[in-house]
Amino acid sequence: MKCDVQEVSQGGGGWMFPGRWIGGAALVLGPLLLMAGVLLRVKFHFFFPNQLEAVRTHPVLMTVSYSLFSTGTVLMWPAVIMLVGLIQIKQRGWALWGGVFAVCGLFARTFHSGVDHLAFQLVRHQGLDPAVKAVADSYGAFHIFSSLNLAILLGWIVLAIGAYRAGTLNLFGAAALALMSGLPLGVLKGTTLFSIVAAAGACIALVPLGIRVLRDGPMPKGRTALGWIAGVLAAGGAFFAIGQLG
Repeated sequence: MKCDVQEVSQGGGGWMFPGRWIGGAALVLGPLLLMAGVLLRVKFHFFFPNQLEAVRTHPVLMTVSYSLFSTGTVLMWPAVIMLVGLIQIKQRGWALWGGVFAVCGLFARTFHSGVDHLAFQLVRHQGLDPAVKAVADSYGAFHIFSSLNLAILLGWIVLAIGAYRAGTLNLFGAAALALMSGLPLGVLKGTTLFSIVAAAGACIALVPLGIRVLRDGPMPKGRTALGWIAGVLAAGGAFFAIGQLG
């Protein structure tokens, strides 16, 4: 089975949201950033007191690790939307529910990243012991995103089945994508073998697909490409600068 990525285009040759370039780049970069974030904290114990201790002793490394992971999580939403667009050509139901579950799961992981950031600041400004106590006392507290925990697990499995049935991924690629359901979820989660296997599965399934999407169509002219790069860098710099103002 094979699903031609050109079938995602609408009348007039335009690509469905998020577009070939953003969708293809997200398929490549999202899994790679997740893997980088996971590997950078592999030497520290999984449990949250050890993660916070690592924040105290290796603040730059842990900040980079968690930042890469959260950035990869955000980039996975256009990756999922692109994958859904490919699946829905032949398997609308699997695409719909797989996409809904997976994107909701990504929202939950982004919420967890916000809590991680706050815990990092507690270590920095209050000290390790108060930070550990604050996290321990609030661990398991209700928040609305906890209702999405099952979606985090099911989304990738549903997408994997749909991708295989639609011919978007072969059996090996679909099985690799389904491994993402084993990525540990929650606040201040370190790296385990499951983390590495899950991130590797996403890389195996999605990076080649992203390259295929990027290559399936005309390349922009040099001047156009430089204009886009300059625009993206300028916008990114402006967003960053304004964000630092609070």
